[in-house]
Amino acid sequence: MKKQNMPSKLPSASDYELQHTLLNAIIDASPEGILVVDEHGTIISHNQQFVEIWRIPSVHLRGAEPGTAIGVNDNPILTYATEQVKDEQAFLARVKKLYDNPYLKDHCKIELKDGRTLERHSSVLRNNDGVYLGRVWFFCDVSPQEKAESTPRDMENQDSLTGVSNRKYFFERANQAFSRSKRYSNPLSIAEFDIDNFKQINDQNGHAVGDEVLKSLCNISHRLLRATDIFARLGGEKFAVLLHDTNLEKATVIVEGLRQAIADSKLSLSNGELNFTVSIGVAMLKPTDTCIESCLERAERAKYKAKQNGRNRVEIEA
Repeated sequence: MKKQNMPSKLPSASDYELQHTLLNAIIDASPEGILVVDEHGTIISHNQQFVEIWRIPSVHLRGAEPGTAIGVNDNPILTYATEQVKDEQAFLARVKKLYDNPYLKDHCKIELKDGRTLERHSSVLRNNDGVYLGRVWFFCDVSPQEKAESTPRDMENQDSLTGVSNRKYFFERANQAFSRSKRYSNPLSIAEFDIDNFKQINDQNGHAVGDEVLKSLCNISHRLLRATDIFARLGGEKFAVLLHDTNLEKATVIVEGLRQAIADSKLSLSNGELNFTVSIGVAMLKPTDTCIESCLERAERAKYKAKQNGRNRVEIEA
């Protein structure tokens, strides 16, 4: 019989204890909040950073180890976290989808009601035989970076008249979002719109009034759009907004609210008030799209459809 090669030394209990201690030290030292849940939904590990990022109250930290949620089901923590995010329904639906599909990975940004933005990564845990063991979640507070990115860094990226992002900056961010959406299969939508009868506004009231109309539109848009949305002037009276992690249905709701707010606004002039409207087209990135321009072209076609159908409306192109 052929002699089999045997390991020179089997791992001892002290070796496993050392590995466990080292792993816990790494988790605790991580700048990201880490949560590990097993296949039954039981929390098997998390670090203090996770607690601090989500600002979890002590009532939810009554696990097997003092001041933790280790050993308990993750439902109370999930319920609490859901109550903190702006879009509770989308957040909960995505978490459920990830739990129901153990092959899925996740990378997205989450807007909280307190104004912060968290970045989330999630991966599955498997043993050497490929058996599903649970899921690990990573959270990072990216609010400072988001704030810096949502405002153009310098005049090169800024529209000189309105102060919003310009065409160059929009396409830089749009191409980044395109790559991220393709990699992680996150929804991405674009809306393109312009001011109805803008030439007539200029001809009847002068270009100074036209400039004020453009500024008014930008003020309304900044007030209503989300912090993670990238709003830009593409040129003339044409604008676009990039809607991260947003499907076509939700994007339509968002821009319909914007359209209505613009239609209801009144611009005060020396000789009275001026009302103006916009026509908006919306499209969502498709799996077959090879560049962000394809999505933008569909949004533009939908915008022209809105013009043809009477202006002051939102149209979509799937």
